[in-house]
Amino acid sequence: MAEPAAAKPSPAPRRRRGPGPGERPQAPWGSFPLVELVVLVAIAMLIGGLVVQGGRGALMIAVGLTLGALAGIELSIREHFAGYRSHTFLLSGAAGVAVLAALAYLTPSLRLPFALAIAAAAFALVAWCLTRVFRRRSGQTFKVR
Repeated sequence: MAEPAAAKPSPAPRRRRGPGPGERPQAPWGSFPLVELVVLVAIAMLIGGLVVQGGRGALMIAVGLTLGALAGIELSIREHFAGYRSHTFLLSGAAGVAVLAALAYLTPSLRLPFALAIAAAAFALVAWCLTRVFRRRSGQTFKVR
């Protein structure tokens, strides 16, 4: 009867090395320049929207603005949560605008001052949470280049 081969211990899994201090965090999709390409498409849509007349032009401008905003927010989220740079006000502002838009869509009868107060409260709460997260990740309240 043949003895089973000695089981070799599997090598320890390699951990992905995070960026060092002062290094920009890597994108989850690797070195593919997705954000840069989305910004390029956004610029092309904005220019195209200025050239094209009518409803299509307005739609192209809206798509260009949306794509550009999403690309900027994605980069800000990645840098903020990696502790590279603080983007607290930008991300909090995006959350406040999202709450204001949701209130305008879901409760159109809500008066503007109340909607603004709710959006400002959401802004403040998100800013407080994001500041705590950044402080935990970087060891600082904010970073100046």
